[in-house]
Amino acid sequence: MELFTERLILRPWNKSDAENLYEYAKDDRVGPIAGWPVHTSVENSREIIKSALSAPETYAVCLKDDNRAIGSVGLMIGKQSSLDFTDTEGTIGYWIGVPFWGQGLIPEATREIIRHAFEDLSLETLWCGYFDGNEKSKRVQEKCGFTYHHTNKDIYWQLTDDIRTEHITRLTKEEYLENR
Repeated sequence: MELFTERLILRPWNKSDAENLYEYAKDDRVGPIAGWPVHTSVENSREIIKSALSAPETYAVCLKDDNRAIGSVGLMIGKQSSLDFTDTEGTIGYWIGVPFWGQGLIPEATREIIRHAFEDLSLETLWCGYFDGNEKSKRVQEKCGFTYHHTNKDIYWQLTDDIRTEHITRLTKEEYLENR
């Protein structure tokens, strides 16, 4: 499935996206603050496309003018999430390459995933999170209507093998419909 916004195409990841993925995911300003390690090679990126980014409802964020993957946005529904959710709840995750920061592209992509989750998939609640220090991610969530719910302090984060504090935000279908 492909989703479209004013400036973006959200489409499934392809193995052929590995070079573009590596170009942006090797930057240590991207992955670690989002909770995943820096990519080490094009082959590493290809493996991550195969093992993680090929999951259902995970999309490459691409500019309409060239369809090149510059980031990712995804939705994990129910038991796919690391949290104990029902099938009417999901979590949203996202990132974008540094050259595209500050252009409003991830809020644009996230708003489309929110629309898709509530209108097409009939979810009732969406959750999102950001780690201490990730003000850019916090701002995306605020722009997209998520509100603070709770904080998990001193949690072990397996992907980066460290201890973190994560702030959790929430958006309900009712709130989405009120503010559309």
